[in-house]
Amino acid sequence: MNKQVTTFRLTVLLGALIALPALGTDMFVPALPVLAQALSAPVGAAQLTLTTYFIGLAAGQLLWGPLSDRFGRKPVLLAGLVTMLLTSVAASVAESVAAVAAARLVQGLGMSSGAVVVRSIVRDLYAHEQAARLLSSVTIVFSVVPIAAPLVGAQLAAHGGWQAVLWGMAAAAAALLVATGRALEETAPWPRRSVHPAALAKTFAGIARDRRFVAPFLLVLCSHIGILAWVSNSAFTLVRGLGVAVTAYSFMFAAVALGQMAGAWFSSRMVMRLGIARLLRSGAFLMLGGGAAAAALAWAGIGHWLAVVLPFVAFLFGTALIVPNATAAAISPFAGAAGSASSLMGAIGFTAGALVSAGLGAAFDGSARPMATVALAAGLAAFLFERKLLRGKA
Repeated sequence: MNKQVTTFRLTVLLGALIALPALGTDMFVPALPVLAQALSAPVGAAQLTLTTYFIGLAAGQLLWGPLSDRFGRKPVLLAGLVTMLLTSVAASVAESVAAVAAARLVQGLGMSSGAVVVRSIVRDLYAHEQAARLLSSVTIVFSVVPIAAPLVGAQLAAHGGWQAVLWGMAAAAAALLVATGRALEETAPWPRRSVHPAALAKTFAGIARDRRFVAPFLLVLCSHIGILAWVSNSAFTLVRGLGVAVTAYSFMFAAVALGQMAGAWFSSRMVMRLGIARLLRSGAFLMLGGGAAAAALAWAGIGHWLAVVLPFVAFLFGTALIVPNATAAAISPFAGAAGSASSLMGAIGFTAGALVSAGLGAAFDGSARPMATVALAAGLAAFLFERKLLRGKA
């Protein structure tokens, strides 16, 4: 398997699998205004289909990681992909926002398997800077999803309604089922860990108390909060608030994703030379600068789309320096419990995302102020955590 990791084919597969949670948001977000109109639902109700999806993602993180430590990475991924396929079909035939939200809850449960298991696979193979380099390379592939998925989602929603977006997700699940079955080999180490509740609780508690996990994870958490604020609220901000066309919005969303891709490319090229600590410092600074610029422009009442998009390009560039490197730092100490460490990281992150999504849906006022304020808070917290907890520790 170590030999396979250097191949382009496997890197693409891991990137596609780790992008599953993002696919469920980025492809679906352009359909939210269409869904709300078609089902005569207010913004807050339509936003619920994202909130329940995030809840499913958070719950799935706690499920798949320990299961993959016990039964292996490949069977867990296959089970998650089957769940994604079935729930995508179920959501496409729902006739109310509540039914869509319920199906999206279980869909999130299945799609969460990709991120948590891929992080575990990377740790099975590498640690520290080498793990960070592979995660950065995987993130480059992952970043294609925030660029392409909104464009595809917008076209599907425009020509086939919101249901067509869900059929697109079902097709993606089927393709990944075939690719995973054929190309992925097992990497989980022996002996396998117990899934007894007492053993799991002890493992989770030990990881959560370990400073080697907590300090870098806090930076990952700040990054996730800022990213999910953009993902969950940018469609309403730009389409409903600023009057941008759905198709134009998909290009704006893709432009911000290019910032993330550029940051991941830079990280993959420079981590072995500069080290994890310096990249985390740069990422935190960019997050703070991008969040501050977005908030300042929004609260100044500047309603041009560039005042929203450009600061978030810088913000996501910064998150791409932080997420792969801080993730590698957080899970590297736990070779025998990589799945559990990855689960804990994802569960907390997506729970925070669900809260942010719900809060921004309720706070939406037709402007970028709520979304930009969350980005500023996330950037400031990342900057302070890096200075106080991580400097000299990564």
